[in-house]
Amino acid sequence: MPSIRLAILLLLAALPVWAQRSAEPSADVPSPRQHGPRKTFGHAPEPDTSDGSVKVLESTNWGGYAVTGLNFTQAQGSWTVPTVDCTKTPNTYASFWVGIDGWNNGTVEQLGTDSDCNGTKPSFYAWYEFYPKYGINFDKFPVSPGDQISASVNYDGEKFTLTITNQTTNLSASRSGKVPQAKRASAEWIAEAPCCQYDGNFLPLSDFGTISFGEDSTYAIDTNYASNDSASGPIGAFGGHVRESVMVTNSGAKKAVPSSLSSDGTSFTVTWYAE
Repeated sequence: MPSIRLAILLLLAALPVWAQRSAEPSADVPSPRQHGPRKTFGHAPEPDTSDGSVKVLESTNWGGYAVTGLNFTQAQGSWTVPTVDCTKTPNTYASFWVGIDGWNNGTVEQLGTDSDCNGTKPSFYAWYEFYPKYGINFDKFPVSPGDQISASVNYDGEKFTLTITNQTTNLSASRSGKVPQAKRASAEWIAEAPCCQYDGNFLPLSDFGTISFGEDSTYAIDTNYASNDSASGPIGAFGGHVRESVMVTNSGAKKAVPSSLSSDGTSFTVTWYAE
């Protein structure tokens, strides 16, 4: 009998620990940086090219993939948090996210993680943003290099719900918000140079090496998926509406370049080239 009582006490003592790991963060903090729509200003862009049915375009802040269309209701993505070489690129920043909107309009409903260099010290954290509002960092949501992250944006006809899960630590968080002006005209999976320096230019891009997005690296189910009026499935299921974005400097030099999509249309990598 005492042994049974002891076992029950030990179980009850463990419950608060489990609840704390599974609880949502409670005190989010404003982010010092802002993310935002895809930008193409600067040098005269190279002519659009194609990789099979995928249209390839240049951007000064986005590297990754998007799908375009009407009335998107869902975007899901996953990636492995990359480390950063802060001795090589001090005081630089890199964001990785999934979202709806922003390819060719002025709002973005998005969430993701950052791998930054504060001086030569690496910094990793998770955030969400209803652009044009500034981003908000999740409180009590630790992120480390090598963590596998899954995130989703869902629209229910009234509001957007953003959910992020650290599959490595089993911690999840969810936030909701209304964006009345949202067009819901695209879904994206992006490595980004966030904004802004005092001159309004994008911040220099951290050397993150290569980041992997999608099922092939994270083994998440139904990842790098989207849904709209005409299609529902992985990036590759959107055929001629798939867009690849190559990140370049204002002078046209490569900053971050995506690979081709995997054969199942769910996965790709983005490789860093320059700040």
